[in-house]
Amino acid sequence: MILMGQTLCLPSPATVQELFSVARDASIIPDISLDPVLTTFLSLDSSAALQHQYASLQRGMSREQQTNFSLSLTKELGGNSSSVMYGGVGVVALALSLLFDQVSQQVRAQGSAEGRLSGQSSQAKQIFGISSASRIGWIIHSYLRQVPGIANNLEMMAETTELFDTWLKLELLDHYERMTTKKRMSSVSMQQWLTGAAFHLHIRIHQARLLSVPTGSVESLRLSYKTGLKHLVRGYTTYLHRNIQETAAPGPQNFKTRMARGPTQTNTTTTANMICSSNNTFSVSLVSPNISTNKLNEIAAPNSAAEISKTNESNEDFGLNVQKGSNETTVDTVNRKTLNGSAGHSAEEEASVLGLLVIEPWRNVSHNVQHHPCESPAIQQALVTRIINAQDMERNTNFFLYPEKVFRSLLRQKDDFELKTD
Repeated sequence: MILMGQTLCLPSPATVQELFSVARDASIIPDISLDPVLTTFLSLDSSAALQHQYASLQRGMSREQQTNFSLSLTKELGGNSSSVMYGGVGVVALALSLLFDQVSQQVRAQGSAEGRLSGQSSQAKQIFGISSASRIGWIIHSYLRQVPGIANNLEMMAETTELFDTWLKLELLDHYERMTTKKRMSSVSMQQWLTGAAFHLHIRIHQARLLSVPTGSVESLRLSYKTGLKHLVRGYTTYLHRNIQETAAPGPQNFKTRMARGPTQTNTTTTANMICSSNNTFSVSLVSPNISTNKLNEIAAPNSAAEISKTNESNEDFGLNVQKGSNETTVDTVNRKTLNGSAGHSAEEEASVLGLLVIEPWRNVSHNVQHHPCESPAIQQALVTRIINAQDMERNTNFFLYPEKVFRSLLRQKDDFELKTD
């Protein structure tokens, strides 16, 4: 019987694949990869990417819109020049890219009352895959909003960049400590740290271009983040092992027993209604801190990570808040409701004929994949491997593994950007 039990508890590859597909189709596979926009503009190809974006936006506009687009951009750049120093490289190119998108949307919305209101109230809720209301997101967003207007004033640009370098360094250190020693690890926190570290490295690179810091400072920071990422990936893998839970859909015998209670119409397709893994309703909510647009425009800001947190005390942990009943960070409101369109039966009765896959507390999906119940632990371990493999870890790691030749080329980048009009 022991040998038989061990055999039964080894899931088939098809079962693991089916459950992974269930999670992927329900969009609950976490993604901690660096945003492609970030990796594109913080690279040696930044100038070409910005020129391509600028030309593409103009091609999609009428003559009048192109004129308004150019006038608005010139105004945003201080109104004195159509050229932006270091505008084609690194963090300045990234800032111009975001500005181009913002201004083009406003130009296209002109003439529409709804469009004008939308343009006036528009503020990015996401910045490179992370919340702009999180501490790290707030620092990045604030810096990028200021860059276009000060890029041609090298003294002010150097002072501002040094200031934000300090704030981001302090916040990333605090963020790292929370994940590694205070059990605040999650997919959300991993992506925030990775995005913040990548951006911080290029803030430091830009300081070296401006001759504000020695190149050794950049190399030291790069090696620090390379080591930190390796350690965090190990911690993240352990976190997934601890949090992934899977319960099989009942087998034919259990299904018949439940059906004997009365007729039930059950939809046999996978249901992604995100139910809780316990018997209680799981309800959480996203907190939107009150950070005004004016605040983002101010150069004066907290001088420590602790003071930054005072600007949004309601989102202490990475911009998110959890109500009673959970000690994990959450991203969306999750309410237990009926699992399908069946009539005459409670949600609990419907749930009894489905299995449940939990990747993180707020990433849950019901399913109808049947297998022996004792296979669940092995399935959970296999899914951790599949999820880690689904992350673009190679690109994440390579971002901090520049060959010496590439690293020197990044430091020597000096391309300006010229606004061109017909």
